[in-house]
Amino acid sequence: MKPADYAFGHGDDRFDVTHYDLDLACNVTTNRLTARAELTCVALADLPEFELDLHSLKADKVLVDGAAPAKVTHKAAKLKVKPAKPLRAGRTFTVVVKYSGKPRPVPGLFGGAGWEELTDGILVTSQPYGAPSWFPCNDRPGNKAGYRVTVKYAGSYWASGNGAVVEHVARGGQHRWVFEQPEPMPTYLAALHIGVGVARPVPSESAVPVEIVHPPLVNVGAGSAFERQGEMVTVFEELFGPYPFGGYRAVVTEDALEIPLEAQGMSIFGANHAAAGWANERLVAHELAHQWFGNSVTVGHWRDIWLHEGFACYAEWLWSEASGGRTAASHAEEHWRRLSGLGVPGPLVDPGPGRMFDDWIYKRGALTLHALRARVADKAFFTILREWGTRHRFGVVTTQDFTALAEEVSGQELTAQFDAWLFSKKLPALG
Repeated sequence: MKPADYAFGHGDDRFDVTHYDLDLACNVTTNRLTARAELTCVALADLPEFELDLHSLKADKVLVDGAAPAKVTHKAAKLKVKPAKPLRAGRTFTVVVKYSGKPRPVPGLFGGAGWEELTDGILVTSQPYGAPSWFPCNDRPGNKAGYRVTVKYAGSYWASGNGAVVEHVARGGQHRWVFEQPEPMPTYLAALHIGVGVARPVPSESAVPVEIVHPPLVNVGAGSAFERQGEMVTVFEELFGPYPFGGYRAVVTEDALEIPLEAQGMSIFGANHAAAGWANERLVAHELAHQWFGNSVTVGHWRDIWLHEGFACYAEWLWSEASGGRTAASHAEEHWRRLSGLGVPGPLVDPGPGRMFDDWIYKRGALTLHALRARVADKAFFTILREWGTRHRFGVVTTQDFTALAEEVSGQELTAQFDAWLFSKKLPALG
């Protein structure tokens, strides 16, 4: 096995998963999970054996194409499977794993990620290495798959997951939800919330259905950071092109969260992020922008993380500009001054796994886009952004894909510009 860079020891690049079907029975009170996962896979190389990532949970039974494997071992969060017969390159195969246990976060460079117990409920967000905390997976960002997730539990909680709700049955205090996410999604964007909440539709001029799931006592309407959520969708569609998924769901937990959390087709905020003001409103814009930049168009390797975070950060400034606040140029000048005073610890591309979520990645990424906008002018710049989302819709990309597109659309030779902003440690002048 050759794991992808920055993959934190996760992933097997000898095969892809094309679909996950998860059936989860959760005891919210005792934090107990009993589950079945069926993975549809394709071999990219000959596979005498393969690996899945599964942390802390017990694999009770494993089948490959309906048959017992020759050997299964589960050590150090790696579920190693040797099929009864080797799988040839190009072969489609299925893996069924029945598993159980008390889920807990996956430890790593940025602390625990994945399954968390809330004061009253459960929250699961998987970025960047938390997916194995709740299902067996091929945990690498370049492997995108469709999902069907069935969630069963007792209590008066509301459940939120990726994609559309295709079934919700509540009977005798028991709930059964089924979520369908047909558009391909990497494991790190898989999410689940079971907690106190009600669903509120958000009016918008866009055809995209938008809702906010929130605790009844938390204001998400007028006078909150979510007051203009529907308008944000409309503005971003004008700037970036059509919204890429079937709907958008913002989830607010009863608990306070340190930062909002990104997922495909949804974003998760703490109750502390609902208060009005730019500090929270920009986060609402940031997470929405990830639906285009990060979720639909996804990096194959974490070394290109600026293509997610720099774009979402610049979207904050564009929202500010479009909504009657400060211009993007004003935000750019402010953050260029801050970065120039701090000193930049590395280049924007391939900053190292320990720095991939540093704030300077977000801000220098946004500044890189603002400098490109100044160079090629607005018409070409926004054509680049819309073409980026259209050409690579649901795809996997690299920095080189973006720089090539920028040159193609603008008709300009931009090597020196991108070398300075992306690959040099020194922060270039803004203009």
